[in-house]
Amino acid sequence: MKKYLVIGNPIEHSLSPMIHNYWMKKYNLIDSIYEKRKVEEKNLKDIINEIREENLVGVNVTVPFKKLIIPFLDELDSTAQETKSVNTLVKIKNKIIGYNTDKPGFALTINDLYPAKDVKAFNPIKKKTIFILGAGGVTASIISAFKQDLVKIFLSNRTKEKANELKNIFPNIEVLDWGQRPQNFDVVVNTTSIGLKQNQRIDLDFSDCDKDKNKLFYDLIYNPRETNFLKEARLRGNQIKNGQKMFLNQAMYAFKLWTNIEPEIDIEIVKLLDK
Repeated sequence: MKKYLVIGNPIEHSLSPMIHNYWMKKYNLIDSIYEKRKVEEKNLKDIINEIREENLVGVNVTVPFKKLIIPFLDELDSTAQETKSVNTLVKIKNKIIGYNTDKPGFALTINDLYPAKDVKAFNPIKKKTIFILGAGGVTASIISAFKQDLVKIFLSNRTKEKANELKNIFPNIEVLDWGQRPQNFDVVVNTTSIGLKQNQRIDLDFSDCDKDKNKLFYDLIYNPRETNFLKEARLRGNQIKNGQKMFLNQAMYAFKLWTNIEPEIDIEIVKLLDK
């Protein structure tokens, strides 16, 4: 049996097994199974050894290990090198290679944020202002996915030191203290884990955005489907979108790395997530 995993902490919320097992069944990979495993930082080396010994064929990495896993790897793909973030592990010719499928997954999602009919969406004459909350393992992928010459990016994180580490990678971003926000913005992207639990709220005041249909609030969290961050934006009359599409896109790229099959994101798989 070929075994695949997603590792993280917490991991209970992950729907990755549902998606990948659906694809494995659809493409007749009857000897394959995908599971989730809660691990601690001390377990990361053991995970790599399981891949080396081929007890695991492929692994997805989620919070908080996307950076912490890097020292245990033999190589990184170019996107992982740029973002210092890894979410997919593959063994190729006896080397454990770390890939980043978050960036291309979010880049595809941007097409949904600004449909092709909105021809002026990323017109360089009028830059879009993006406000990003968080500075965790996935945040660099989100920053990198935006074409830097077409956006102005503000970043705020509860630990400002981590935000400044990202500024070292992306000098053009502007770091704000937690609790601050740009006066004007077009998109807010929540990359934090705030909202995974039902009672969690992001303590920022967006009351001046009331009835502003031009502002988009985007949450990378996909389970629950509507966090308090999104619910409050919806009640204000703003546009909202959760991380479902990015989740599916990054999973598609990971699945292709492992199997050489590019899976279809069809209506059935979306229904699975919406149950």
